[in-house]
Amino acid sequence: MHRRDFIKVIAGSAAWPLTAVAQQAERMRRIGVLLPHTSDDPQGQARLAAFLQELQLLGWIVGRNVRVDTRWGAGDADRYRKHAGELVALEPDVIVANTSPIVAAVQQATSTIPVVFVNVIDPVGAGFVASLARPANNMTGFAVFEYGVSVKWLALLKEIAPGVTRAAVLRDPTTAAGIGQLAATQGMAPQHALAKGKD
Repeated sequence: MHRRDFIKVIAGSAAWPLTAVAQQAERMRRIGVLLPHTSDDPQGQARLAAFLQELQLLGWIVGRNVRVDTRWGAGDADRYRKHAGELVALEPDVIVANTSPIVAAVQQATSTIPVVFVNVIDPVGAGFVASLARPANNMTGFAVFEYGVSVKWLALLKEIAPGVTRAAVLRDPTTAAGIGQLAATQGMAPQHALAKGKD
């Protein structure tokens, strides 16, 4: 998905809880945003600018009918927890959380404020939602990819090199998503005439 399309989807999702109350008397709405970048990171600034631009296209104008409180985590787990607490204390209408470590920090800070997450690899495996189809709590969002992609990698490998009978998977055991991804890959290996190995 292109960055612009991605931002449009996120802005629309973040605006959804706000739109649900649009019929009420006009008041300043509040969105909390927690990003993993430093405040001067060009990529982080570009993503925030695109998010704000898409909100504006949806009728949410910063300073007129919405306030956006942004926190920068700078890749630090302690900052994620601190900033998640700060944002929850502001009682925003919705929080946008980017990446699994940030979503985990926000999840610990609130179970009632709506949260839209992005850049999460396995929201079900991480315990953020009950299922992708029915999140069943205050969180919803977008997974980076679906495990079925791993199966497609195997199919592509067999198409490129039909004689291959074994394939190695390198993964980080500290990443929760790797467990599900490996299981999906191992589960489909026999269908592609690949030996199913051990973890």
